[in-house]
Amino acid sequence: MSEITLYDFWRSSASYRLRIALNLAGLTYTQIPVDLPTKQHKTPEHLARNPQGFVPVLDIDGLRLTQSLAILDYLDQTRDLGLLPKDPAARAKMQALAHSIAVDIHPVCNLQVAAYAVEITGREEVRAEWMRRFIRPGMVAFEDLLSAYAQTPFACGDAPSLVDICLMPQVYNARRWGAEIADLPHTMAAVTACEAHPAFQAAHPDQHQP
Repeated sequence: MSEITLYDFWRSSASYRLRIALNLAGLTYTQIPVDLPTKQHKTPEHLARNPQGFVPVLDIDGLRLTQSLAILDYLDQTRDLGLLPKDPAARAKMQALAHSIAVDIHPVCNLQVAAYAVEITGREEVRAEWMRRFIRPGMVAFEDLLSAYAQTPFACGDAPSLVDICLMPQVYNARRWGAEIADLPHTMAAVTACEAHPAFQAAHPDQHQP
C-alpha cells in the first residue's frame, strides 16, 4: 500500500477531523504542516495540491483528495469505519446533524472570514466577538438535534460517528473563543466520551502544535 500523506494545519478544524478518522482507521500517515497564518496555503506549491488553497489535502491509495467531508466519506467506504448507518433515512439524519456544524458553523468561523471581519472594522476584538456570535447559536441548535438520540455514550451510539468527528473540532474552537457550551448536556456527554478515546486524544491540536 502506498504511503499516506496529510497536508494540514494544527488548528484547522477540517484537518482535525481527518486526523481523528485516520486514527480511527489505524492508518499510519506522514504529516506535512501548511502554516495558514503565514499564508503557506497560498503558495504555488500548495495551490498545485489544491487550487482552492485549503487544507487538508490527503494523498492516499494513489489519489490526491481535498475537502474534508469528501475525504471522510472515502475513508469510511474504503476502510469500513462505520461513520454513518446504512439505512438511508437514519443516514440522512446523521449527516444533517454533522453538517449543522461542518457546513453551517465552520465556514463562517474560519480563519480568513474572521480576519476579514477584523480588516473591515479595524478592531482586533471583533475576531472573538464574531466567533461567539456564530458558534453559540449553532451549537444550541446542534444540541436540540442531538437530543433525538440516546446517549450511549457517543453522539449517536456506542461508537464514534461522523457526528463526533465534526463535533470535537468545533468544541475546540468554542473553548478557544469563549463560546459557552458547557450548559448543553447531550453535547457535553458526547464530548466526554470522545475525550476519553485514544483516536481523538492523538488528533487534538495540542498534540500537533509546532
